[in-house]
Amino acid sequence: MRFRVVLEKDEEVGGYTISCPSLPGCFSQGDTTEEALENIKEAIQACLESLAEDEIKSYLTKPSSIVLDVVV
Repeated sequence: MRFRVVLEKDEEVGGYTISCPSLPGCFSQGDTTEEALENIKEAIQACLESLAEDEIKSYLTKPSSIVLDVVV
């Protein structure tokens, strides 16, 4: 998957902050641009996993729902 991220130099503390606007609350930082980019990849993965778990939990509250995995 491809995500657009916003990289900003942190003038106060140094280093860089980085966020993924399409995933609200998904932020990270790093001392270099490369480190910030690697860190946001991990943050995006964690956000996606959390969203997937939340979505599954919402369906499990319905007695008529069955959650299955399919391979495409």
